[in-house]
Amino acid sequence: MSQPTPPTSETGVPTCYRHPDRETYIRCQRCERPICPDCMRDAAVGFQCVECVKEGAKQTRAGRTAYGGLRPTDASATSIALIGTNLVVWVALLASGGFGSRLFELLALMPDSRCDVQGGYVVVPETACVAGGGTYVQGVADGAYWQVVTSMFTHVSPLHIAFNMFALWVLGPQLELAVGRVRFLALYFLSGLAGSALVLWAGPQFGGTHGASGAVFGLMAALLVVAYKVGGDVRGILTWIGINFFITFAFVGRISWQGHLGGFLGGLAVAAVLIYAPRTQRTTFQVSGLAAIGVVVLVAIVARIAMLAG
Repeated sequence: MSQPTPPTSETGVPTCYRHPDRETYIRCQRCERPICPDCMRDAAVGFQCVECVKEGAKQTRAGRTAYGGLRPTDASATSIALIGTNLVVWVALLASGGFGSRLFELLALMPDSRCDVQGGYVVVPETACVAGGGTYVQGVADGAYWQVVTSMFTHVSPLHIAFNMFALWVLGPQLELAVGRVRFLALYFLSGLAGSALVLWAGPQFGGTHGASGAVFGLMAALLVVAYKVGGDVRGILTWIGINFFITFAFVGRISWQGHLGGFLGGLAVAAVLIYAPRTQRTTFQVSGLAAIGVVVLVAIVARIAMLAG
């Protein structure tokens, strides 16, 4: 439902929608109407007007977050589960030999198949590879479709997993509290899949890309969208994102800029759908928007697989 245009003073400065004689630059984070100090009510982030606080109380009784999701009883539980899964896979990889192990070859994102031989690799059919004494490493184009997901849980370097899990621990609970558990998981996995899609298109054809960084960059993008929506100071977030992208491109030979950029763009798209969904028919809009993003990402992945297979 649209709101009436708020009144302004003779100087053109917005005035409180409940007290037209009071100038103000503060707006309610939910309905965006100007509010004066007497009409400001503390919210989880920023301030809300009296009517939005009442509406929020109704949603709280219904167990809903600010953006429509079910309110989690423990906003850190999902992040802990994701961190635990990553740690289990990391330990298994270390136990199996790390880089170059059979488990790593199964889980890391390999766009196309290759035949590992002493001193390097060659591109030959599996039968020829085995007959020649090589080790055939299956890629996504050759049927290892699971790698677009499993690569998001694959780490070998202690520094790599430490950074990603720390970022997940910092960002995850905040975002789950804002959007709810199911929407948070959709954000995480769609961001990760968007990173995998860009790796398939622009990454090394026979490389083994791995790590949760695509999903983590998606969470960074989502936090930026939330902060911008509520009128918060985004400079700190932008600085953090800028530093991470600087590191990404400074070590472009060792860090997958494709996974980071793809995850970030995916996170922006998902967060925009979740955060800017209209309050009327919010869930329908969010589900439709997330489904559309998922279809776009899936089409990009399938199209690239078809191109590589051909």
